[in-house]
Amino acid sequence: MYDLTHFNERGEAHMVDVGAKRDSHRVAVAGGSIQMRAETLAKILAGDHKKGDVLGIARIAGIMAAKRTADLIPLCHPISLTHVDVDFRPDEAASRVHCTVRAETRGQTGVEMEALTAVQVALLTIYDMCKAVDRGMRIEAVRLLEKSGGKSGDWRAE
Repeated sequence: MYDLTHFNERGEAHMVDVGAKRDSHRVAVAGGSIQMRAETLAKILAGDHKKGDVLGIARIAGIMAAKRTADLIPLCHPISLTHVDVDFRPDEAASRVHCTVRAETRGQTGVEMEALTAVQVALLTIYDMCKAVDRGMRIEAVRLLEKSGGKSGDWRAE
């Protein structure tokens, strides 16, 4: 059983000290999806949405979110990202868009929060751009898919 690391011995919230950790190449992959009406997905794929290229704008939003994660999550360390890739896979049969983010750094702490934040903000951007035509969209199944590097080693979702 692991202990919660963001609390000190008095139970107070604190930022984890990573100063003694060695730098290593760290990678995190997160994913999630947004469910929508078939007509909404058709508009996105046709590229004729009046607000512009929905997936292109959502991709940039995801990258920006990864870069700003420490400003949004109170105890998250600011890190130097070396790479962020935001990928969308439309699924017409299920009327959804899947989003996968791969974030990388070379440092003393991982990039899981950056990958997860990027997925959420990318999907929220799709919602924001399409809410006028489909307020019933649902963001679903956002989770860490895999991580590598650091003292705890590699991990992959089942």
